[in-house]
Amino acid sequence: MPNHTVTKSFIGEERDPRRGRYHPDRRMLTVVALGGTLEFYDFAVFIFFADAIRTLFFPLGLPSWLVGIQTIGLFAAGYVFRPLGGVVLAHFGDLFGRKRVFAFSILLMALSSTAIAILPTYANAGAIAPLMLLALRIFQGIALGGEVPGAWTFVSEHVASRRIGLACGFVCAGLTVGILMASSITALVNIGLRPESVTGFGWRLPFALGGAFALIAVRLRRTLTETPVFQRMRSAKQLVPEMPLRVVLRAHWGGIVLSVLCTCVLSGVVIGLTLLVPTILERVYGFTAYQSLVAACISTSSLVIAVLSGGYIIDKIGPGPFFVLGGILLAVGILAISGYSGAGVGEIYLRSAIAGLSGAVAAGTPYVMVRSFPPRVRYSGVSFSYNVAYAVWGALSPFAILAAYIDGGLYRIVYMVAVCTIAAGIGVYLMIRPQALGQDSPNARSFTRQP
Repeated sequence: MPNHTVTKSFIGEERDPRRGRYHPDRRMLTVVALGGTLEFYDFAVFIFFADAIRTLFFPLGLPSWLVGIQTIGLFAAGYVFRPLGGVVLAHFGDLFGRKRVFAFSILLMALSSTAIAILPTYANAGAIAPLMLLALRIFQGIALGGEVPGAWTFVSEHVASRRIGLACGFVCAGLTVGILMASSITALVNIGLRPESVTGFGWRLPFALGGAFALIAVRLRRTLTETPVFQRMRSAKQLVPEMPLRVVLRAHWGGIVLSVLCTCVLSGVVIGLTLLVPTILERVYGFTAYQSLVAACISTSSLVIAVLSGGYIIDKIGPGPFFVLGGILLAVGILAISGYSGAGVGEIYLRSAIAGLSGAVAAGTPYVMVRSFPPRVRYSGVSFSYNVAYAVWGALSPFAILAAYIDGGLYRIVYMVAVCTIAAGIGVYLMIRPQALGQDSPNARSFTRQP
């Protein structure tokens, strides 16, 4: 009887001779996605405990609107400093390898979240308390700035070209699961504890839990192997000889613009359909904290399914048609969230599920971005475009959406309509100019072919 063995290819896939086809390295994808899950959890849980934070970290007697803006400002600070982390970490990722950056980014997030869990409040430390919280949010933003582009770059350089969409969709699903974990644990804390207990110590528990799990993920990240693309570039002495970002800014403006627009779509989906759902439902439409968090969990769970499906579909139909169809589907989600006013609890849950499913277009963002830059500067190109766009779009989005909803007029859906239009526009552009994605395969032949 022949001895069939499973061999590992140079692109990080397992091949069974009996089946004659490749399968993605599931363990690698799982470890990468798990790290992203925990980083996004640590970053997102902040917004779900905004009420406790605004009570504990600012002096009594300030106008509620001012405290609200200060709290959202702390949340936005994490976005503003993401480019710093993205540029610095990506620089080392292009010069010394993707794997090392992975381990550092998640370690920084773990330590920052753990520190938030034990942070003194304004009553204990005075004005230094919000300043310390601001510093830790900045560290979280730096960590996340290197994590997400690194994850997309890492998996795209490990799997076969025909499965890049699915691999990136898997990572996006992991990031979304982090938001789901944040909303779910927040709901459990609010269910299991009285309001005064949540404000007293309960809000610290999710941060402590996230920091502990992230430390475990650090250990798992150490078991990953460097991408074959980078190994081949290093062996052939073909790494970029100068600052990678300088090359990106000099020679790849087309990729930057396209990637920035894709990031606007991703940012709009994540913030508009998941992160701000509980705040909007509770503060604008009068639903309870529990009902609002359940709606957020439903929306986020649906988005997990959507991005996994979207990653599979973009591999089949290509980015142009995918973004056009994704923009149309997102329009359905806009109709769903525009009908929150006057809806009952059951209808809110249904509309939240529809809104989450409409976000499948987000899976197209990493697919386009990793194909927009050559391997030597890919990490820097993806990271710079992603983080600069997210810093501007993401930091302004909470203010824009909340202001629009509080106003109660037509402007409450203008933001998501803009996102929908950008998505469809990207699709039309890529159908007209498919050559805009200059990298026919992220696993560039000159760097991955066997000797």
